[in-house]
Amino acid sequence: MDQKSGTIIIVENDRKTRDLVSAFLKYQGYDIVHATQASHVFDTIREKNIGIVIADMKSLAGIAANFIELAKKINPLLVVIGYNSNEHIDSASENNILLMSEPLNLEELESLVMRARELQSVKRQDASTASRPHRLSSSIIGRSSKMITLFELIEKVAESSATVLIQGESGTGKELAARAIHQLSPRCDRHFVPINCAAIPEDLIESELFGHVKGSFTGAYANRVGRFEMADKGTLFLDEIGDMKANLQVKLLRVLQSKEFEPVGSTKSQKVDVRIIAASNKKLEAMVESQGFREDLFYRLSVIPITIPPLRERRDDIPLLIETFLSRFNSEKKHAVTGFSKETLGILCEYDWPGNVRELENLVERLVILKDSGLIAPADLPEKVLARKVQVQAPALPAGAEFPENGICLNSALEEFENRLILQALERTRGNKKEAALLLNLKRTTLIEKLKKKNLAYDRDHETP
Repeated sequence: MDQKSGTIIIVENDRKTRDLVSAFLKYQGYDIVHATQASHVFDTIREKNIGIVIADMKSLAGIAANFIELAKKINPLLVVIGYNSNEHIDSASENNILLMSEPLNLEELESLVMRARELQSVKRQDASTASRPHRLSSSIIGRSSKMITLFELIEKVAESSATVLIQGESGTGKELAARAIHQLSPRCDRHFVPINCAAIPEDLIESELFGHVKGSFTGAYANRVGRFEMADKGTLFLDEIGDMKANLQVKLLRVLQSKEFEPVGSTKSQKVDVRIIAASNKKLEAMVESQGFREDLFYRLSVIPITIPPLRERRDDIPLLIETFLSRFNSEKKHAVTGFSKETLGILCEYDWPGNVRELENLVERLVILKDSGLIAPADLPEKVLARKVQVQAPALPAGAEFPENGICLNSALEEFENRLILQALERTRGNKKEAALLLNLKRTTLIEKLKKKNLAYDRDHETP
């Protein structure tokens, strides 16, 4: 018999009982060690990585009261199966103690060993879940309160076959959420069929959805299976549903109501069992009010509405997403970027991310490709990201400054003011033009052109090019 995982230690002074229990468990496939002296138990647990202790509580004389507390410091997942206990011991599973009835019964012992292993498995899984970010079965991840709430909703929704409408800005992960619902649902062993309603020409989308029969239109040289039929018993994901034309909205509504459809060019209806998940980056309620989307279809789709929060509303997830993307792209590109500096992370966490998670993912991929190795610094970031972070405030006019009585040449004054700011930026960065350009919210090439045009020079021996 194959040896089962984990080692069991038997603490029993009576040799006959110890040998009986040992022989029985070895026959069941467990690795067994003995401890005849209570003082040796802790050393054995530590050295042998013991997971389960089977003990005659009388054999633990002198240390029984504190045994669990001390043993759990060595192995928090350790479970004790005890017998011959003269005192009451709380046998709740959370205390990792399981008590046997008397006299010693081998069948009960086997059952308790199995319970101990199950208890360890659950506690190990709980510890693993607590130490990692909340993650669904797909790649949608996060640890912010908004995402945890979203995950909980998705897990509840997945159990039913109700139609779901997912709304959110572009790049927030609407398809990932749809896939998560499918993967967690009873339909997970069937097809998840996506279709982007905005990406398919208007004259072809009906055929894409419902299929067509040979000869139904020019170019229909053979029968074609549509997405509804492909998704039978599974999930059909209608992305960008807000772009669907009015005439097709009517046909979709009929399918949702009747659970049947007709391929283009056919007069024969086909029954279908499909769960519909729709998504849109447009506000469909507003479209209903402006008559850009059918009201009856909207309510049919939004049986369970889900909104994916934009990245700017869950900034706590940005470091986690960066870490995830960095690990993936380092592996894919065979690069060795070690991470992002603290200042760089601060800039990225303050950026508004109009393209949401997709924009962040693309940026991390770009940085990994261009950086190749080492730590990513603020200077590695694109101008549009830095522009949101680096804002130079014009210094106030000196106290008591007044407009000259005879007027002023505005262009000359502005020129002088600009020259002074440039020189101050170079002074602060000790001549480093790249860092000075960041302070001035300029491109480095723009700063260099200004220096040449103005014939400005920073006279320091340690000037950095």
